[in-house]
Amino acid sequence: MKIYVSADIEGITGTTSWDETEKKEQSYNYFSMQMTKEVNACCMALNKMGAKEIIIKDAHDSGRNIDHSYLPKNTKLIRAWSGSIFSMVEGLDESFDAILFIGYHSPASSSNNPLSHTMSLKISKIMINGKIASEFLIHAYIAEYFKVPIAFLSGDKGLCEEVKLYNPNIATVAVKEGVGNSTINIHPELALELIEENVTKVFETKLISNNIGLPKYFSVDIEYFNHYDAYRFSTYKGVSRLGDKTIHYESDDYLDVLRLISFCA
Repeated sequence: MKIYVSADIEGITGTTSWDETEKKEQSYNYFSMQMTKEVNACCMALNKMGAKEIIIKDAHDSGRNIDHSYLPKNTKLIRAWSGSIFSMVEGLDESFDAILFIGYHSPASSSNNPLSHTMSLKISKIMINGKIASEFLIHAYIAEYFKVPIAFLSGDKGLCEEVKLYNPNIATVAVKEGVGNSTINIHPELALELIEENVTKVFETKLISNNIGLPKYFSVDIEYFNHYDAYRFSTYKGVSRLGDKTIHYESDDYLDVLRLISFCA
C-alpha cells in the first residue's frame, strides 16, 4: 500500500494557545514533538497493516515541525512549501491507496477550538456551496478529485463530528475539545494509543465507501476580517465583491477553486 498522511498541529492534543504552535516560542518544542509522536503512531499502525510507502506532508506553518528521525524508515517527509495549489496535500495523486489527516482542527468562525482557522488568519470564514469550509474539507475534496479514499482523521471534537456527517465510515479520534478560549485534552499517551488502534481498525476493512463526494459546481465566498483584503483580492479574475469584507467566485472546476484559495487566502 502507498499511503498519504497530512499533519497539522492545532488539532494535536494539548495545543491551546498560538505560542504553542509557533517555532520561535519556547513552548513550541513540546507540542511539535507531540505532533511527531501522533504522526508516528499513525505510521506504526499503517506499517502493521502492510504499508510499503508512506508520504507525509508537514502541513503546519513553516512546514518544518516534524522530527523525521522518530518516524519509520519507509516514510518520506515533505517539508516546507513548494507553492503547489494542493497545499496541505502537496504531491497527492491517484497512485495513493488512502489518505489520513493528523492534528486537524475546526474551521474559521467555529467555537470548537480556540485555534480554529482556515488557511489564513486574515480569513474569518470560507464558504463552499453554502457550507463553512474547514482545511479538512478543502483538502478532502482534492482526495476526491483523485479518487483516493479518506481513511482517518484525528483532531478536535468539533471537526471529528463534522467529518462523521460527511461519511460515518471515516474513522476519527477526538484528542481535544474547545471550550471558549480553553481546551479539554486527553492524555498525550492515550492519544497515541487511540490513533494507532483506530488506524489499524479502519484498515481491517475495505475503504471503497470512504468518500465524501466531489460537487460538480462550486460557489465560494471568502470573508475577511479586514475590508482592505476583500478589496485587494476582488481583483482576482472572476471574483466579485459581496459587501465590504467578502468576495465571491464560481467554477465547475475544483482546480480553479484551489487556485483562488492559493492566491486569495
